[in-house]
Amino acid sequence: MTELAWYHFLIGGILIVASLFIIVLVMLQQSRQAGLSGAIAGGADSFYEKNKGRSKEAKLAFFTKIFAVVFMVTALVAIVLFAFLK
Repeated sequence: MTELAWYHFLIGGILIVASLFIIVLVMLQQSRQAGLSGAIAGGADSFYEKNKGRSKEAKLAFFTKIFAVVFMVTALVAIVLFAFLK
């Protein structure tokens, strides 16, 4: 049986933490479903829509993207390390 190196635990921990953050951030975001009335009548521009970049939703979406990139890069690094270092 092969002994696990320190980087196995580090990469595994990063993947677990990033995946938990992604789950929490996605669950905190509101649904973007406008419903049938929004599709027929069209959405009205509001103060919230004009300042969407500074809202809580925009920050949640931004951090979700950041943690998704961290997760993907860590997974790719894990594939390369575990395939070539034995």
